[in-house]
Amino acid sequence: MVKNPAVAKAMRDLGFLTEVGEDDPNVQFRVRAYYRAADTIASLPEDVADIYRKNGIKGLLEVPSVGKNIAAKIEEYIKTGKVRAFEELKAKIPIDIDELYGIEGVGPKTIKILYDKLQVKNLADLEKAAREGKLRAVPGFTEKKERDMLKRIEFFKRGKGRRIIGEVYPLVKQIEKGLLQVAGVKNAITAGSVRRMKETIGDIDYLVASSDPEPVMDFFTKMPEVQEVVGRGPAKAFVRLASGIDADLLVVPEESWGAALQYFTGSKEHSVELRKIAIAKGLRLNEWGVFKGEKRVAGATEEEVYRALGLQWIPPEMRENAGEIELARQGIVPKLVEYGSLKGDLQVHSENSDGTATIEEMARGAKEFGLDYVAITDHTKSLAVAGGLDEQELLQQAEKIAELNDRLKGFRVLASAEVNIMKDGSLDIANNVLDKLDIVGAAIHSHFNLPIEAQTERLTKAARNPSVDILFHPTGRLINKRAGYPVDIERVIEVANETGTVLEIDAHYDRLDLKDEYIRMAVKKGVKLVIDSDAHHPIHYAFLIFGVAQARRGWATQADILNTLTADRLLEALK
Repeated sequence: MVKNPAVAKAMRDLGFLTEVGEDDPNVQFRVRAYYRAADTIASLPEDVADIYRKNGIKGLLEVPSVGKNIAAKIEEYIKTGKVRAFEELKAKIPIDIDELYGIEGVGPKTIKILYDKLQVKNLADLEKAAREGKLRAVPGFTEKKERDMLKRIEFFKRGKGRRIIGEVYPLVKQIEKGLLQVAGVKNAITAGSVRRMKETIGDIDYLVASSDPEPVMDFFTKMPEVQEVVGRGPAKAFVRLASGIDADLLVVPEESWGAALQYFTGSKEHSVELRKIAIAKGLRLNEWGVFKGEKRVAGATEEEVYRALGLQWIPPEMRENAGEIELARQGIVPKLVEYGSLKGDLQVHSENSDGTATIEEMARGAKEFGLDYVAITDHTKSLAVAGGLDEQELLQQAEKIAELNDRLKGFRVLASAEVNIMKDGSLDIANNVLDKLDIVGAAIHSHFNLPIEAQTERLTKAARNPSVDILFHPTGRLINKRAGYPVDIERVIEVANETGTVLEIDAHYDRLDLKDEYIRMAVKKGVKLVIDSDAHHPIHYAFLIFGVAQARRGWATQADILNTLTADRLLEALK
């Protein structure tokens, strides 16, 4: 059965190749439509193929961002596994989208030029051309850009083989839900790096508690998502999913559930330390339990496993052998910010810049999601590519937001902006205008190649601006695509602490910016944080779970996250 990730990828690939292969000046409108549809489908709670099966084209047209043209292509893909328009473009420009699409600085126009001039079709071709000094002869390239390209290729290759968690999470949870419904299953969960909510994952580990493994093994190995059964035993199975990712399953008896859950959650370094503690206590720890000689003394729950080792239970997101075991020994593991505790979202975009819905649609979507308020943070004038607003447009938008708040019941929209930080650290909107907004966020969107001193100065100068409340996605990274600009994050955190500037954890799963280690640094310094979805469509509020996970991996508590407060208390806590 066709699943949402495959349909979303088909639409995204079609958009990308359309941008590469067509010279029509209006092509960007179609390209954006494909990308918007792909983002929406990737986050849908229901399979788009099921929607089509129940209601046909009419059902597809009810999916946000899907019009007649795209609905027809989705129908074609569901029926045939292909889209004719894509196959025609692919025949004309036979490039490997999966390899070239993810490299920073290699956009559709660059790919077209590289294909036309050097017949670059894939990553190997691009790397060979760069190493042979051929890129510098291509219009728009220089010797320095050629060297930078080699660095980007190396970065991309290092990340290859690991999937961004947000891209696979819906499928992961769908399979987990299916396992829970198998007869005789007492418990089922995704363990490993998924349970630790790592930014990227290599494979998927499923753990099931059942006294009858056979039905579980049958279900797992015969799922429609399975492309190949790599191995199967009485209680273990290894499969490759159609998405290309490997998934493992282990079925254990209930009395071993906790021990197996701890063992297969990891991390490896954390588990090694636990085994050392067990040995020092004359115990033996493995996936079946904690043993004193031949007697099992713990194993049914994780809590009793940790207790048998003299430790407080440690949340999965903290299990990286980064000092958490010592906290558990002392019984002072922090109470981490909880999933579902956010009351608002402070980076939300509308169709007035580069979002895909009206302010009211974004507000009502947030209310339906369970939030109490959002800040509309459309881009500002110097970011023309995103339809940035000027001073007058921002003030007019603030007036419309005030009118909207009069109509909304039990929900609040805050007037805000994602102000662009210029090359010299100044802002592209005057302070006297910014001071009329409820909240001001600032971010870097250009000049990523400046030296570390200059980038750090840009951010710290913005933090010192009395009108700036929050620094958005402070390092500018895109996971597996872009390392981010060079910045002395310790210095930024120091200045944020001095000035009362808040740092953002951007929850969009390809950013997750700040990194967990930087969050820990900020928490230690007493710098306040917010978790935002960076939503461009109401469906993107679902990304907030990844931001909360990132905060938990950075040991943040509820007190560290300002948008766990009510809107009034949040505004009081800002500059």
